Amino acid sequence: MFANAIKKFLVLLFLFCMTEAQSQYSVRLVVNSVALKSIDAIYVAGNFNNWNAADINTKLKPFGGSRFVVVLNNIPQGEFDFKLTRGSWDKVETTAKGESIDNRSYTIDNDTSIEVTVAGWKDAFPDVPKPNTASVNVHLLDSAFFMPQLNRSRRIWIYLPASYQKNKTKSYPVLYMQDGQNLFNEQTAFDKEWGVDECLDTLAVQLHKECIVIGIDNGEKRMNEYNPYDNDSLGKGEGKPYVDFLALTLKPFVDAHYRTLKDASNTFIAGSSMGGLISLYALIAHPEVFGAAGVFSPSFWIAPQIYDDVQNAKLPQKKRIFFYVGEKESAHMVRDLQKMFTVLKQKNCCDVQRVIFPLGQHNEKYWGAEFDDFYRWLMQ
Repeated sequence: MFANAIKKFLVLLFLFCMTEAQSQYSVRLVVNSVALKSIDAIYVAGNFNNWNAADINTKLKPFGGSRFVVVLNNIPQGEFDFKLTRGSWDKVETTAKGESIDNRSYTIDNDTSIEVTVAGWKDAFPDVPKPNTASVNVHLLDSAFFMPQLNRSRRIWIYLPASYQKNKTKSYPVLYMQDGQNLFNEQTAFDKEWGVDECLDTLAVQLHKECIVIGIDNGEKRMNEYNPYDNDSLGKGEGKPYVDFLALTLKPFVDAHYRTLKDASNTFIAGSSMGGLISLYALIAHPEVFGAAGVFSPSFWIAPQIYDDVQNAKLPQKKRIFFYVGEKESAHMVRDLQKMFTVLKQKNCCDVQRVIFPLGQHNEKYWGAEFDDFYRWLMQ
C-alpha cells in the first residue's frame, strides 16, 4: 500500500511538473524600425522581469538594417506586458510626439512572435512640458533630506489636508508612501501619477476623515532600497536600512514638525511593486511604528524569503494589511498574493483585505484607481 501511495505521488508530481513546464513559452520580439539614426542598446522591460529597464538578459541584438531581435524564454502563460527602453526610464519609448504610451500587452498561450515599431524616445523630447497637476495641498518637505542609514539624500513630499492650516489644534494620522514622484504630480512622475492628492481632497469632503501623506521619492538604487534581501542579479539588499530610515529618522522628524497622531494605530505605510514589498517588510520590521500597510502588486517573486519573515514576525498587536493585485499583471502575481494571504490567515495576526481585479495591470493608473477603496478601508 505504501509503495502504491508513493507511486501515485510521483505520478501526480510528474503531471504537476509537466503542467508547469507546458505553461512556459518563448517570445520572439522583433523591432522593425526605431526612431533616431543612432541609438543605444535596446532592452525589454516588463511584468516578467520586474520592469527592469536595463536587464542584460533582455537586450536586443541587431537583425539586419534597422531591425533588432531578442528571444525571451520561460515566459509564463498569461498576460505579457512590456515597454522598450534604452537602459533607463528616462529613455523609454513614446509616441512620435514624445507622449507616453500604454504598456504593450499580449496574451501568451503558446510560443509567440511579436513585431513592433518604436515611434519615439522620451529623451528625444526634453522640451515637451508635462503639466503640474499637484493640488495646492502638496508641498515639498525637503529637496534633499539626508538618510543617515544609507548615507544619501532624497526628495520628500508632504500632503497636508485642507483643514491643517485652519484648525491649529487638530492632529492627523500619517501615511508614508514609496515612489513619491509618482503620487501627486504628472510633472514629476516617470509615466503617470496616482492622483493621491485629488483623491484625498474629494474623500475629505465625503468622509470627513483626513490624513497627512509623506511621499518619499525613489532613487537610483530603488531596486536595492526596496529589497530587504541580497539578490544575485540586483545586488545587495538595502531594505533594512531603508525602513530604519523611515521609522527612526523620517517619522521622528515629521512628528516633531507637524501635528501628527504618533501611535502605530495612526501610522501607515504603502507602495506598489517593489514599493509594496518593502511596505510589508516595514510593517513586520517595525511593528511598533506602523499599524497598517497598503501592499499594491507586491514583487514577492523576487524576494521569496519574505514569506518566512512574515511567518516568524512577532507582532505586539493585530496589524491591518490591504493587498491589491491585477490578474493581467503576470502569471505569478495572484498566486504569490494567495500564498501570502494563506500565511497571514494561518498566523492569525492581522486584519487582511484582499482585492484581485480581473482587468488590473501593473501601472499607476490601476493603483491610483484602487487608492480610493484602500483609503476608505484604512479610515474605517
